[in-house]
Amino acid sequence: MRVLLTNDDGIQADGLQALRRALKRVPDVELAVIAPDGNRSAMARSITTRRPLWVEQVDFGDGTHGFATDGTPVDCVRFATLGLIEGFEADVIVSGINHGSNLGDDITYSGTVAAALEGVLLGLPAIAISQQSAARELDFRLGNEFDFTVAAEFAARIVDTLDEVPLRPGTLLNINVPAGEPQGVEIVRLGKRIYRDELKLTEEHDRRRRYWVYGDSPEHVDEEGTDLAAIAAGRIAVTPIHFDLTDTEGMDRLAMHDLSRLLAPAAEEVE
Repeated sequence: MRVLLTNDDGIQADGLQALRRALKRVPDVELAVIAPDGNRSAMARSITTRRPLWVEQVDFGDGTHGFATDGTPVDCVRFATLGLIEGFEADVIVSGINHGSNLGDDITYSGTVAAALEGVLLGLPAIAISQQSAARELDFRLGNEFDFTVAAEFAARIVDTLDEVPLRPGTLLNINVPAGEPQGVEIVRLGKRIYRDELKLTEEHDRRRRYWVYGDSPEHVDEEGTDLAAIAAGRIAVTPIHFDLTDTEGMDRLAMHDLSRLLAPAAEEVE
């Protein structure tokens, strides 16, 4: 099995390195690493289109190496699928281990989840994995201490058993691991955030102003069966995610209205 490992915290991040070592121990895994050369957190599905990208080989000190780029997490996946590593075609995309949780609505901002999602869009099974800090935060604001041991081993075992528990086409697994010893594993849906953002002026010079955009840490709806509730209870949260954003019921409702009639006035004006 050929596994591409990437992340959004940078190629030297402790989470990626812990997962790299765990995946190396999985039998029959051919591992390639392509990751950003620095932190690219909260870049979501950003891609680089207006300039060429640098790529540098990075030695890991154990006889293996990876590739660092000044692009985004999604760029890293594209590099792999477009042939950066000669003879390597990924079977699975693994993104992480992220320094901090990726839960609920926050996944739409996450570079970790975005890299896995790019794999799904390219027809590959994908896994995004994130680790809660020792401070047990439930948002993107990081604590300073992380233990990636459980997350790395759990993710490696997921990869090793993908053939036994396959993902549906077009689906990725978003995995969040709580701090400490997990109290089990729960298959859950995404929870709902309650953001408390605020616009705070910090400096003002003539016509220029400087603001903080984000306020206090967000809260969440404490609803059973969600990833937020599972992590709060100390359980590993596993959420299958797909990219079909189409509101099929909304399509049916819209079809009841003749939207083509809205073209008539414009057509008459042109005439």
